[in-house]
Amino acid sequence: MVKIDLSRWSATRRTPGALLAALALFCLAPTPGDIGGCGQAARDLDPQVFFESQQAIECRRCEECSVRTRACEDACDGVPVPEQFPDGCYPLVHDGTVCLRALTQSSCDEHRKVMGDPPRVPSECNFCPALL
Repeated sequence: MVKIDLSRWSATRRTPGALLAALALFCLAPTPGDIGGCGQAARDLDPQVFFESQQAIECRRCEECSVRTRACEDACDGVPVPEQFPDGCYPLVHDGTVCLRALTQSSCDEHRKVMGDPPRVPSECNFCPALL
């Protein structure tokens, strides 16, 4: 009769289970993109660069979508842009990138809403909603 030592088998059987449990914990941890880091150092958004870029995108989209509103006229006429964000508002470069990308990729219907009379601030561009 052949005798099989099951005590050794059960010990090795538990080890892969423990490894899988540990691996699962690591897979459930947030990645840098999940917490807003995106691998970028936190840098304050330059208001002059942001507002000028926003104005240029808004004007271009107004022309592409044939939107004729006061907000579009202001964007295309080069009305002076704000020199700073409201007091207590400190958006990061990443915030500005998300906002400008949303403006660039919005549909014409959405752009009509954003540039309507009165204009509406898209959620991606509402950096400091409590202050505005």
